[in-house]
Amino acid sequence: MTQAFPPENNDLFHSSAIQKAEDSGSLTEHILQGDVEKVIYESSDGTFAIMYLRDLQGERHCICGPLGGLHEGQSLSVKGKWETHKEYGRRLKVTHFESTLPSTPEGIEKYLSSGIIKGVGEKYAKLIVEHFGKETLHILDNASVRLKEIPGLGKKRISAIKKAWDENKDRRSLQIYMQSLGISPAYFAKIYALYGDRSAEILRTDPYQLASQVDGIGFILADRIAEKAGIGKNDPKRLVAGVKYTLEQIRIMGHICMPSGEFLKTVSALLKVEEEDAAKALHLAAECGRAAFDHNRENDEVVYDPAMLRCEQELPRLLVSLLSFPRFHGERMRPVPPLPGSRFSDEQLAAVKEAAFSPVSIITGGPGVGKTTVVAEIVRRANLAKLRTALAAPTGRAAKRMSETTNMTAYTLHRLLKWNGAERKFVHGKTNPLPFDLFILDETSMLDLPLATAFFRAVPPGASVVLVGDCDQLPSVGPGNILNDLISSGTVPVTRLTKIFRQGEGSNIIVSAHEVNSGRIPECIAKNQSPAQKSLTDFYWIAKEEPEDAFDVIMRLVAERIPERFSFDPLNDIQVLSPMNKGICGTLSLNTALQERLNKNTLAFRQGERIFRLGDKVMQTANDYDKGVFNGDTGRITAIRHDEKTFTVAFDSVNVNYSFQEAEALTLAYAVTVHKSQGSEFPVVVMPVLTSHFVMLQRNLLYTGMTRAKKLMILVGSPKALSMAVRNAVREPRFTLLEERLCSEMRKMIP
Repeated sequence: MTQAFPPENNDLFHSSAIQKAEDSGSLTEHILQGDVEKVIYESSDGTFAIMYLRDLQGERHCICGPLGGLHEGQSLSVKGKWETHKEYGRRLKVTHFESTLPSTPEGIEKYLSSGIIKGVGEKYAKLIVEHFGKETLHILDNASVRLKEIPGLGKKRISAIKKAWDENKDRRSLQIYMQSLGISPAYFAKIYALYGDRSAEILRTDPYQLASQVDGIGFILADRIAEKAGIGKNDPKRLVAGVKYTLEQIRIMGHICMPSGEFLKTVSALLKVEEEDAAKALHLAAECGRAAFDHNRENDEVVYDPAMLRCEQELPRLLVSLLSFPRFHGERMRPVPPLPGSRFSDEQLAAVKEAAFSPVSIITGGPGVGKTTVVAEIVRRANLAKLRTALAAPTGRAAKRMSETTNMTAYTLHRLLKWNGAERKFVHGKTNPLPFDLFILDETSMLDLPLATAFFRAVPPGASVVLVGDCDQLPSVGPGNILNDLISSGTVPVTRLTKIFRQGEGSNIIVSAHEVNSGRIPECIAKNQSPAQKSLTDFYWIAKEEPEDAFDVIMRLVAERIPERFSFDPLNDIQVLSPMNKGICGTLSLNTALQERLNKNTLAFRQGERIFRLGDKVMQTANDYDKGVFNGDTGRITAIRHDEKTFTVAFDSVNVNYSFQEAEALTLAYAVTVHKSQGSEFPVVVMPVLTSHFVMLQRNLLYTGMTRAKKLMILVGSPKALSMAVRNAVREPRFTLLEERLCSEMRKMIP
């Protein structure tokens, strides 16, 4: 359930019982008993809910926690600690609860009218409870014939109520059991539809099945259910599920595989078991096909998710197959005279030539070195050669930018490959290759292993592929380090563009980014430039040591100073980037404050503890193939419909509809992490760089953030933090054997 904005009066949470507890200093665990009066919010996965509880003394409290699946009117006993929330006020954060069917007339009436019985709404629930009082549920269970005593209930309705109540008896007991496990109504319906009468047995004996068979239930929730069902932490079912979960976690961290010793330590930490039990878990997972092993060149054992291993083995074969094909279409791109007035450096001409001489080639370089110019020239020559050319990029923004610079339609890779939702796979692949002769892929530093493999499967024999990207940027959000591994392997021709072209008078963004990438503090920062200077430039540094001071400056910059001085629109043109999500200058805090400053729309809805307003900038945080939106896509909320509990987001002119509950897949995007900004370009970027971000302060992160700015870049932060970032060229290692496998496959080609 999702509550419409605005929230109810916070004074309702200030009950005397809570006040007494706080006044007495009793902030240990506290127990409340009463009936659920109103469910304010419930997450779709049932792991979090906010509701009002009317206690036995008649006082109303706000409670929150793992309370999924509860109906209004149900009786509860909850245990937790008091906390003060900045929006909800005082509330009990629940750590444990037990629920039963309601016992008071008021609770029973709410329960019956909550939709638990089809055909009984508020009107008939009131009639039934007024007649039978607190005996209502006993009557329905044992003497439903007495419903005819109630004036206004006809035979047909009585029969329907009796039938619905009787048919629902087993489900009702099961649902109460599931509620005690923290399972929401939405998941109850999915579980019951899948397992039917076996549901309770599954939950008691092997709840880890849910993690792989029920959409939306992951290992954490399944593990919580298992613990409540009495399944021990060393149970083989838990150990195998835990290995699968660990493989998912290392994939989220960007790894394709992991050395077995390090993997066992990770399993041990995640599952809170000894390493010998982790080793047993890995052995069991391998036996049932949930984990796989291979060895690196030093013959050290590495652990894979089987699907990742298949991809890493297949991609080198696909690339080498293209490279060894006898004839390829790029050969038709003969040298032609340049367009009048166009000038190319020797590096750029070499990159264009390589596209014609090699079935697969790479063009890399930093900002302003003419990668776009080279792509446009390759496209021009391909058109003259009548080659069928496809332009693509991992993100919608990058694809849109390609379209604008080449005057050709560019696709996201997902849309190019066409997702078949029914079969859960791409339409184009080995048996149905893409109908093009030449492929040009931009922003390939964002290309992860699964997507790269899916793309090269769909490239027909004889086609040419040109990969364009900046190898000095952050690696892909997904697993792997494809662009850098291809370059390091030496298997694919690489052209590095180094000469800077896009450097107009007074322009410092590009020069400063290259200085950072070379390990130097930008000269304009060293000269201590200030935004107060008379001559305008495109790069500024504002020194602020304390996060609170940096936060205040960022608020004023976005809402007032940049719009007033440079005439940029704060919503459409300015993007705040942050190294982290948490902290005063993290994206979570910045988004809340920027939304309040920049969006005054009152039409809004609440999703959990977040508010979404009409006009908000939002970002998709997970791939949704059915909706056709993907992790990192950004848009604006253009409609909110409270009567339907739905809203619409415009992503680059494509309108996508969501239910209020589906808002969990979105986050506010006034501020986003540097990682999430990859592939995008913004007129204005404002970025904090603070010592509190020390965990993330790396050269490639700072460089990536700076290269997102097109017209104006402002860094706000500590000189010490900036120096730390510039000096720290050590990249977080990503475990993968792709480079080794590429070299091995190439050696097989040599006679």
